[in-house]
Amino acid sequence: MGLRKILFAVIAIILSGTLAFGQSNPAELKKKKQQLQREIDQLQRNANKAASNKKLTIKQIADLNKKISLMQDKIEVINSEMRSLDLEINKNSKTVNNLHGQLGQLKKEYASMIRFAQKNQNSYTKMMFIFASNDFHQAYMRMKYLQQFGDYRKKQAGFIQGKEKDLKYKIVILDKNLKEKSSLMKEQESERLKLGQNKQEQDKALNKYSAEEKQYRQGIVERRKKQTVIDRQIRAAILRDIAIAKKKAEEAARLELARRRAAEERERIAQAKLRAAEVAKAKAANKPVPPPPPETKREPEAERPAAVPTVLTKLSSDFERNRGSLPRPVSGRITEGFGKHNEGQAVYYNDGINLEPEENAAVHTVFDGTVKQVASPYGKYYVLISHGLYYTVYHNLKSVSVSVGEKVSTNQVIGVVANEAGKPHLQFQIWKGLKAQNPAGWIR
Repeated sequence: MGLRKILFAVIAIILSGTLAFGQSNPAELKKKKQQLQREIDQLQRNANKAASNKKLTIKQIADLNKKISLMQDKIEVINSEMRSLDLEINKNSKTVNNLHGQLGQLKKEYASMIRFAQKNQNSYTKMMFIFASNDFHQAYMRMKYLQQFGDYRKKQAGFIQGKEKDLKYKIVILDKNLKEKSSLMKEQESERLKLGQNKQEQDKALNKYSAEEKQYRQGIVERRKKQTVIDRQIRAAILRDIAIAKKKAEEAARLELARRRAAEERERIAQAKLRAAEVAKAKAANKPVPPPPPETKREPEAERPAAVPTVLTKLSSDFERNRGSLPRPVSGRITEGFGKHNEGQAVYYNDGINLEPEENAAVHTVFDGTVKQVASPYGKYYVLISHGLYYTVYHNLKSVSVSVGEKVSTNQVIGVVANEAGKPHLQFQIWKGLKAQNPAGWIR
């Protein structure tokens, strides 16, 4: 009875250990770890491709942060594997210890059986045991007992051998568990080292990005300052041209007024001579002197406004009629529109539009006109062209092929576009007097 209890206990321990081993589900953890490693490897490949670009991008920073997060997840999966393995090792260790104890007890009991069998192994002793029975039934039962005792002893020997085999198997599993744990510990340490290196890389990347962003913002501030100076120069040039045109118009009006007054004075003198002749003739003929003709009242010439020269008015009208159909000064996409823009906390205004053509693209005029200014502040040229009351500005040229006072025609090449921040860039403006217009509504 005691042996049966021990047997059932051993079987229960073996089953519980086997079930616990299966419930840890290490395959799922390994699958998750492999998936994380694939994602980490893909991010590393992306980083290697981007390494050729000296300037960091937001995406590179995001990829690095994601990589670190995935590595932390992988370490957590390894920790989960180790926790699961620790449970297995603990349970299998208990199973091995229990098997050792139970096997020792079985061997001890088996030794007792052997000693008992040795004492009663001769036929005389067995016969005396049977003949000492009180009746036939008891004698039969003693015979069956001796027969079953021999069979049980053989079974017990086989059971002990089975337990020894189970014990060896469990020891092999336990040894495998310990090796897996050792391997996981090494992998964990390796991943922690990689994580530390990536965090250092992250710190360097963030510092570099911060420095680049600061440099970028300073560059923007510098460019905006320069652009403000150039815009003032353009406005001043337009104002000067308007003043010159006004002065010319006023001078033309003054000359016209003087011409009319001289003509009127000549007409008055002629009329006065004619009147004097009529009066003399009437007196000589003793006839009544005819009354003088009525004086015509005229508007004071000084009050008449100076007229805009006809040629400017016609050119302005022609320019206006081409709204929406003017050719582009360069081929390329618009990278920044007209008007108000925000750069972080700063606000600035673009009096035109920014275009991004090909490298060394030729810059063309959009309409007939006259070159009013060619200047090169900060090493880059701009050209101001008058189209009557309208003006166009072509800014950021590395060379120009026109000069002040030159007449230009539509689509004429006036220069070559320069680069800014490593890319070809042209700022194009349209003005009506001193009011900036949105070029996007004028070009096709």
